[in-house]
Amino acid sequence: MLLAYGDAPAKNYMSMIREEKTLACFSQHVRTRFHERQIHMKKLGLDATDIRILSAVQQHGHLSKTRLAELVNLSPTPSWARLDRLKSAGIIRGYHADLALERIIDFTQVVVTVAMSSHRKIEFERFELHIRNLDEVTHCIATGGGMDYVMTVITPTLAAFQRLMEEMLSADLPIERYITYIATRQVKSSHPKLAKLITTSLNPGQKTK
Repeated sequence: MLLAYGDAPAKNYMSMIREEKTLACFSQHVRTRFHERQIHMKKLGLDATDIRILSAVQQHGHLSKTRLAELVNLSPTPSWARLDRLKSAGIIRGYHADLALERIIDFTQVVVTVAMSSHRKIEFERFELHIRNLDEVTHCIATGGGMDYVMTVITPTLAAFQRLMEEMLSADLPIERYITYIATRQVKSSHPKLAKLITTSLNPGQKTK
């Protein structure tokens, strides 16, 4: 016999228990990832100069040897050698142009949340492999909580988006349900400031401006 939690019925009580367990697991995951980032930075041997180099190329893209040296306050040869090392380590994955897509073509952007019917590792891997092969899915993150994934999908038209979702559902993927949110305008799109992010993560109690 299930007991009620306050005025909530028994099934709501069980739902609350599941949500509490999910949040506890997610909090533990965040703490673990924070510790892993600190260890990873030490293993890579990143110092303040490396962070300045990474911040420079993140903000300005591909730079000449002279310009990079000016930005990081280091002579050209060692700054370029550090940049090569960061590339070889896989920290810099590439350089990309930020296109004003809305000025080039009309398109439909949709945010999709997905809940899986199965939480087996093999099913997550199968879903993620399918998503990686879809050019229309520009971003996809796995999440803790009520939904398992949040995706950003860009297609030429709304009809094209609907066809894409129908194809996903017919691909025998373990999708229990999904919710769509049609984007009406872009408010902000940016990358985190690396130096600020690292400073905050290494000093959690420090206030940022």
